[in-house]
Amino acid sequence: MRYRSLKLGLAGVAALALSAGAALAARTTITVGMQLEPPHLDPTSAAAGAIDQVTYANIFEGLTRFTSTGAIVPGLAESWEISDDGLTYTFRLHDGVKFHDGTTMDAEDVKFSLDRARGEDSQNAQKALFAAISEVNVIDPLTVEIRLSEPDGNLLFNLAWGDAVIVAPESIENIKTNPVGTGPFRFAGWVQGDSITIEKNPDYWGTPAKLERATFKFISDPTAAFAAVMAEDVDAFTGFPAPENLAQFEADPRFQVLVGSTEGETILSTNNRMPPLDDVRVREAIAHAINRQEIIDGAMFGFGTPIGTHFAPHNPAYVDLTGLSQYDPELSRKLLAEAGYPDGFTTTLKLPPPSYARRGGEIIAAQLAEVGIKVEISNLEWAQWLEEVFRGKDYGLTIVSHTEPFDIGIYARPDYYFQYDNPAFQALMEELNATTDPTRRAAMLGAAQAMIAEDYVNGYLFQLAALTVANAKIRGLWANAPTQATDLTAVWWED
Repeated sequence: MRYRSLKLGLAGVAALALSAGAALAARTTITVGMQLEPPHLDPTSAAAGAIDQVTYANIFEGLTRFTSTGAIVPGLAESWEISDDGLTYTFRLHDGVKFHDGTTMDAEDVKFSLDRARGEDSQNAQKALFAAISEVNVIDPLTVEIRLSEPDGNLLFNLAWGDAVIVAPESIENIKTNPVGTGPFRFAGWVQGDSITIEKNPDYWGTPAKLERATFKFISDPTAAFAAVMAEDVDAFTGFPAPENLAQFEADPRFQVLVGSTEGETILSTNNRMPPLDDVRVREAIAHAINRQEIIDGAMFGFGTPIGTHFAPHNPAYVDLTGLSQYDPELSRKLLAEAGYPDGFTTTLKLPPPSYARRGGEIIAAQLAEVGIKVEISNLEWAQWLEEVFRGKDYGLTIVSHTEPFDIGIYARPDYYFQYDNPAFQALMEELNATTDPTRRAAMLGAAQAMIAEDYVNGYLFQLAALTVANAKIRGLWANAPTQATDLTAVWWED
């Protein structure tokens, strides 16, 4: 009987051990909360950051890529050479790379992708990234040559954007709903209005993912986001929309809170062609009516860095220009009177869903009202905002974070949604793109920052903080957000 009891005891221990092992083995899935649902899943034909948040590095890859520090490293290209005149880049591709449908990725796909992105009928939201490319030539299946019309010191940087990922002609027709890339995860499914699921790519050419499956869960309401994380219905929430709750998570040993920097310049975007906003005195009046710190404290609970121009404070070339638009309501009223609006005026303020925009919009509306500027607030869903504001330019003011990396060049596009047309700035950007010397580039970037600050193109509010709440056992999440991505390629669960 003792032997029998011992056998049962050992069997019980073994069962417990197997159960524990099974439990540990099961920690290869993750559910990630995100506030905005992508409009579709083609990063090469839309401006919505939510697309890259799901697909960047996970599903799609480019010739180069960003690391968590913002450094540029090889992606699908294992190496490259640059000609002495800076006009020819020759990329050597990794061998054995396949798309998720089993087809081979080679130089023809690189040519197809870049020609598509820069073509006359391109729908790429960042088509200007490829403006210097004059031709893309296939040398052999693993070698591609990019020729430039003029030197472009940003080319390797530009090729790391989500807008420059490599896609295949065979799968391009359905890319928006069935994305086929080369990344360590492949698309598994999309429940509209609820979630997107990706799964490990068993045939990945590089370092395989540690997770077997990941689900991106859409939770737009900050209160619901807090509840989902607290109940552990989601394992992590990147871009956490309720900063007022971070202290509660920091005090709970079940969670970790990551606070980092982003490339997100949060601005009061201004329609520079809409009267009276086409008058620089009016735009300056708006700038002096805004109390940045009040917005940071009220909308972001202190998380955010004040900015005075469209440039990230952590960039070595950043110039602090906040003094040009200091809070001064008396000066604001004086400027409005000089511009012919002593009693103020009325315009629209169209707000997308993120909480920084909705909460910040209420604060800014109250601040502008103090100097006589009345705003009619409209809360838009993301698709509406893209259609009315970004594409349709039907707005007076809006609030949005521009989370694309190093994107001051958008001010050189007269048809961009805030419609700033300054030939001097455009010429400066052309010169910058043709310059590779770091010292000269830094000086030009300083001049560019000053130019748009002195023109009061937009109201420059704050640099968005990267706020992530996650299970304390998750490792490998990015603290900073050098690009719009929730990169899960090196994420894993600690025992």
